[in-house]
Amino acid sequence: MYGISLIKNNPVKKSPFSPSVTLIITAHNEEKRIREKLGNTLFIDYPRGKLQILVASDGSTDATNAIVAEYRDKGIELLDVKVRGGKENAQKEAVAVARGDILVFTDIATRLDPLGIAEIVSNFSDPSVGCVSSEDQMISADGATSGEGVYVRYEMWMRRLETRVHTIVQLSGSFFAARKEVCGDFSTKMTSDFRTLLNSVRNGMRGVIDPQAIGYYKDIQDKSREFSRKVRTIIRGLTVFFNNIEFLNFFKYGLFTYQYVCHKLLRWAVPFFLIFAFISNAVLILESPFFKCIFGIQMVFYALAAFGMLSPKSDKFVFVKIPKFFVVVNTSIIVAWFKFLKGERLTMWNPSVR
Repeated sequence: MYGISLIKNNPVKKSPFSPSVTLIITAHNEEKRIREKLGNTLFIDYPRGKLQILVASDGSTDATNAIVAEYRDKGIELLDVKVRGGKENAQKEAVAVARGDILVFTDIATRLDPLGIAEIVSNFSDPSVGCVSSEDQMISADGATSGEGVYVRYEMWMRRLETRVHTIVQLSGSFFAARKEVCGDFSTKMTSDFRTLLNSVRNGMRGVIDPQAIGYYKDIQDKSREFSRKVRTIIRGLTVFFNNIEFLNFFKYGLFTYQYVCHKLLRWAVPFFLIFAFISNAVLILESPFFKCIFGIQMVFYALAAFGMLSPKSDKFVFVKIPKFFVVVNTSIIVAWFKFLKGERLTMWNPSVR
């Protein structure tokens, strides 16, 4: 993508733009965190006459709805989805009653800057833009770098390259915006962020990332849940991918087909490539010093990952965190493939504790 970006540059024609906007906040049993989110939302600097703030409560059974109702006089609306159907179902119900031409989606755990909405919406002054992703910024409890934090920075860099060349392939589910016309077919079986991007491309538009629109979120507190969260995310991604194989038609979608295969399918194939590389390297170890050296590097890398898993205190060392995160992610991909091929699909969403 970097090589292509040297000869192909498609900048976003971003300019001040103030269309009607609906900010959709999805929540399920968030009585402990909803006040903080609503307080952050009230600091948003956007023309109030053009901003609808809508909390879609997905079958909440705690005090979430009552707390949101306290903010009615401050312009925050409650959409009580009586029967819990999952995050995408709550978003679908919210889209149906949204009054804005631009829909902005965010989670309870994500904090926005006061000008975050204005920044992300200004991209729609470019008619080629169908959806916009925020740039994720992780905040750890101790301010230290985590394996996931390093990966997030890499992913954001990749999306900036994709925006420069053509289109991104994935939106940040915690904070993204889209034209209302590309949000009409949300499904409980498919992630809304990925599906919205594909709908934009299908309609001849593109998705972009805006480095000025930042979504801040904390690292996951309970690391034991991190693995299962990754498995769920990948299963849902695989579901969207294989329900939209039309995008593998290079003659119709051109460069996006290449991006679709590389950024998604090949990334999900990485653990199988790793296994093949390890076994073939083991077979070739006696062939030359080169293969012995490469095999030794692999062994050290995986040993550091194993040490990180066995010794939680070692997380303060970056050279342990990164191998550990890398192995955990790729192991979760294998588990996700196994579950997906068994026919497992996920519709319910449980927010991670951050």
